[in-house]
Amino acid sequence: MASTTAPAPSPESGAPAEQGELKRAIGPKLLLLFIIGDILGTGVYALTGQVAAEVGGAAWLPFLIAFGVALVTAFSYLELVTKYPQTAGAALYVHKAFGIHFVTFLVTFIVMCSGITSASTAARAFAANLAAGIDVELGNATIMLIAMGFLLLVMAVNFRGVSESVKANVVLTLVELSGLVMVILIGFWAIAGGNADFSRVVVFETPGDKALLLSISTATSLAFFAMVGFEDSVNMAEETKDPSRIFPRVMLTGLGITAVIYVLVSLCAVAVVPIGRLADNETPLVTVVETAAPGFPIGSLLPFISMFAVANSALINMMMASRLLYGMSKQGVLPGFLSKVHARNRTPWASILFTTGLSLLLIGYVSLSPESPIVAVLGGTTSLLLLAVFAVVNLVVLRLRPDRVEHRHFRAGRVLPVVGIVACLWLVLPWSSGRGIEQYGIAGALLAIGVVLWAVTFVVRRSSGHGSPAEEVPAELDHGR
Repeated sequence: MASTTAPAPSPESGAPAEQGELKRAIGPKLLLLFIIGDILGTGVYALTGQVAAEVGGAAWLPFLIAFGVALVTAFSYLELVTKYPQTAGAALYVHKAFGIHFVTFLVTFIVMCSGITSASTAARAFAANLAAGIDVELGNATIMLIAMGFLLLVMAVNFRGVSESVKANVVLTLVELSGLVMVILIGFWAIAGGNADFSRVVVFETPGDKALLLSISTATSLAFFAMVGFEDSVNMAEETKDPSRIFPRVMLTGLGITAVIYVLVSLCAVAVVPIGRLADNETPLVTVVETAAPGFPIGSLLPFISMFAVANSALINMMMASRLLYGMSKQGVLPGFLSKVHARNRTPWASILFTTGLSLLLIGYVSLSPESPIVAVLGGTTSLLLLAVFAVVNLVVLRLRPDRVEHRHFRAGRVLPVVGIVACLWLVLPWSSGRGIEQYGIAGALLAIGVVLWAVTFVVRRSSGHGSPAEEVPAELDHGR
């Protein structure tokens, strides 16, 4: 892709790092595995059945469309991360573009909320897969309690300060990937043996009198949850070797690999299992393996592989959410008690408790008032929040286009960011996305909590003579302005 001005010596080009900079230890292979591992997980393991419930056998199509939307947005992220190879991700780019602290706060808080809803989705999927793994029929209340217990376990690990290194992520990625490869191989074995109906993969079946376009939009809104995660890699920019050069090919390769895996998994799922059995199924891939190879010993492992995958997603997302909340508190845009750090473990215990509490409330609310499939509601809310952020990121690319830097960087062009804005908004707005009203209710409630906390902090700081958060610019976001 085209670049701007001639390269100049810079930290990311390999020059000796200044004291206090993060170590650039991540090369192309580790970055690729990080991106694949971050994308793979709860979405495809838990939501394939819900996607099929919306469009029937053509469940592969929403995953393919979701990949297209993610790919267009990835181009915008690539321009920004190669232009500004720093941590802070979307918050950094939004602050550079608009310089309005409250807008930056909203974007950061939305990203934090997406981590909470994603972890809640993973917790529910973990409980459902545990029930499948031990082959015990559990009621909704029991599944809810297991999910809550799992979140408390994640909180305990988070509190002790156990963080995932990139090399540990390699192991987790390989385990997650093994489960999906198992589904694909067993699925194609069943298809080759005549034990599947491959003709189902081109049959559209929409629920009730729902229009085809709206059903595809609804299914894509769900499937998009399976494609998120690539944007987290931009936070590794300061620890990546020569990010302006390797990020484009690595991110696009990672997205391409996961898209192929998702399409193959969805093809196998609808060919092997009738749509009626996939719909409203919280462990769809377990059902696929059990149907394709009944009694096959390796099939009993898949629920536990699924548990491992979603547990990793939950831990990473809760760590991210608690650290973002801690950072906002430390910068004075949220109440100060949220920045309290445990004396011995050096972990943000107050933020960990707060984010865990929100996750427990979410699990309880959607479990006790299940108007729609629970995992679909939580996963859909996650994609709703992130698609809103992605629309802003695509806009930011255009706004920052006149800004010049002294090194070569990726360019997304003029058309793709506009396509990204339109596509993301299409999947966000209620009349085009087909989302259930409960997703907007959950997202709105979470944002209302954030705005109230921000307003309280604003009033307290003004009354104490410390100024408002809007008058302060975090140093890490203001760098290079």
